[in-house]
Amino acid sequence: MLVLPVENQTQDRPPENLVEVRDLHFSYDDNAVLKGVNLVIPRGKVIAILGVSGCGKSTLLRHFGGQLKPSRGSVTFNGEVVHELGNKRLYALRRKMGMMFQVSGLFSDLSVFENLAYSMREHTDLPEDVIHDLVLMKLHAVGLRGAHALRTGELSGGMARRVALARAIALDPMLIMYDEPFAGLDPISLNTIAELIHRLNDALGLTSVLVTYDVPESLKIADYVYFLHEGVVVAEGDVAEITDSSDPFVQQFVHAAPDGPVAFQYPSRPFPEELELDQAEPPDEPA
Repeated sequence: MLVLPVENQTQDRPPENLVEVRDLHFSYDDNAVLKGVNLVIPRGKVIAILGVSGCGKSTLLRHFGGQLKPSRGSVTFNGEVVHELGNKRLYALRRKMGMMFQVSGLFSDLSVFENLAYSMREHTDLPEDVIHDLVLMKLHAVGLRGAHALRTGELSGGMARRVALARAIALDPMLIMYDEPFAGLDPISLNTIAELIHRLNDALGLTSVLVTYDVPESLKIADYVYFLHEGVVVAEGDVAEITDSSDPFVQQFVHAAPDGPVAFQYPSRPFPEELELDQAEPPDEPA
């Protein structure tokens, strides 16, 4: 298990783990989604959280930013328990986070430049000439400085995802969260985004969390991997440990096998019973 020492920390030294999730439980009404998640995210690392659709990955991310409050357990960010913060402190904490949404989430009526400048104008007192230069720097980092005047409708899917990445780093966050960053991308765009995530994490001293079901790309760039299934962490390890794992769930997920712990059929009554078919035994054959 990836756990970094905390016993020598002082008030002047930030905790080694930027995020700590301890015994996290959460339900939507009677639907228990998270059932005791435990994981840590060390500073400066790229952490992948993998799992099938609907296993609670995105719900977990919403606890990082305080959009949801746990029914039990906690999420600690940079030494602060997120769900215990008041609104003012919570909003200050969120400024230390960046988010790249699954569908990019760009403002459709703004240009590429204005999409990035918006958060800088909202959350800083920087003069316009400084904002101008910072926006171009962020776009240059993702290879789209020359596209700053384009409308979002003029962008390809891969370009829109890169603009979303530039916007996520606009305020120089401590943590960037990626919700299915590879979904719907062609192979070239997908590889470009993966390389950008890895390169920017190292170059800017970020900490990155990938929430995805794309195993090959995640294993290329992640330092550590967690597998989430049915509301708990069922496996974890570095890339070599995951690749060599004999765990049935990991084997099924990594190799995309149709049979394994993840069933194809959603739990239901027996099919003949559902169709109300006659279950009576056939009559005996005549002698």
